[in-house]
Amino acid sequence: MTSVPLPPQTTTGTSASASPAAPTDLPDPTAFGLPITDPELASRLAERLTGVDEALSEAVTSTDKLADGASRHLVDAGGKRFRPLLTLLTGELGDGAAPGVVDAAVVVELTQVASLYHDDVMDSAPMRRGAPSAHMVWGNSVAILVGDMLFARASARVAELGPEAVILQSKTFERMCLGQLHETMGPDDGEDRVAHYLQVLSDKTASLLSASARLGAMLAGAPKDQIEAVGAYGEKVGVAFQLADDVLDVASSGEASGKTPGTDLREHVPTMPVLLLRQHVASGAATADDRDLLATLDGDLSSDEALTAALERLRAHSVLAETRDLAVQWARAASAELAPLPAGPVKDSLAQFAQVLADRAV
Repeated sequence: MTSVPLPPQTTTGTSASASPAAPTDLPDPTAFGLPITDPELASRLAERLTGVDEALSEAVTSTDKLADGASRHLVDAGGKRFRPLLTLLTGELGDGAAPGVVDAAVVVELTQVASLYHDDVMDSAPMRRGAPSAHMVWGNSVAILVGDMLFARASARVAELGPEAVILQSKTFERMCLGQLHETMGPDDGEDRVAHYLQVLSDKTASLLSASARLGAMLAGAPKDQIEAVGAYGEKVGVAFQLADDVLDVASSGEASGKTPGTDLREHVPTMPVLLLRQHVASGAATADDRDLLATLDGDLSSDEALTAALERLRAHSVLAETRDLAVQWARAASAELAPLPAGPVKDSLAQFAQVLADRAV
């Protein structure tokens, strides 16, 4: 196989062990995607998440009937609230009760939701968060305009958090747009497809995770080295998450993961296993079976029989193991970024999430 860009290496990693779950009288943050390892911390974060949800509902409210219904559509549909939880968690590195921390959590979720309105139009996605996508209900123009409106409301709210937060938000928004642009247009002629894909993942997905982690620590008054550490962690853990998702699209049984296997393959969405196979074929070192598999993946996979056969062949190919290795390496690199953080439940929770991603890929 040809070489693949790896995550930049840092120093020491961390490890975490499981702790009791949060009290059941409040929403359990583990249900939102992050393993919170300390029950007292979990209780505090669950209470603040309730405040985030209330503020989100207020933030999307409009006196205009159409704007109100359309902008509430995805917020009311739920979601894991992973990004605001990450903001609240890193806020615990300083004063987690500082008012700006909850506001920042609202900003990152508004930004995420706004981007989903646009993504669903571009991808023609029929469903989002278990509900019909906004463009399926109101049409493309309304969905795009509502996404713009939510970005505007996120901008208004972040403006109250100070110039540093505004600059971070604007740079993150720019990177998200660039990531979507480059994903839409694909790599230039002669450009490394794998490197291009990793950059798309970093810009489109990981940039907002990085900003979510930075904002929480920054607005809570955490030391600068810890702000930088969690920002770098968010960047790498975002790439690890998407690579693990690529593995699941091929290897998942569906029942255990909740992800229907082969969805991306069927729609010919570029993912790391296929990109690695394409890179291998282009290198000239491929076998006839490699070339035939790539032709199959590029062909018609609309029937269940064709998709099942393609999945079985791809599962047996070395590119899937290579994608697993990449996901694990990015997850470990993310964990290594946590070295400057003080020992305690925040560091443990972040490290454990990185380990969950590594395990998820395997």
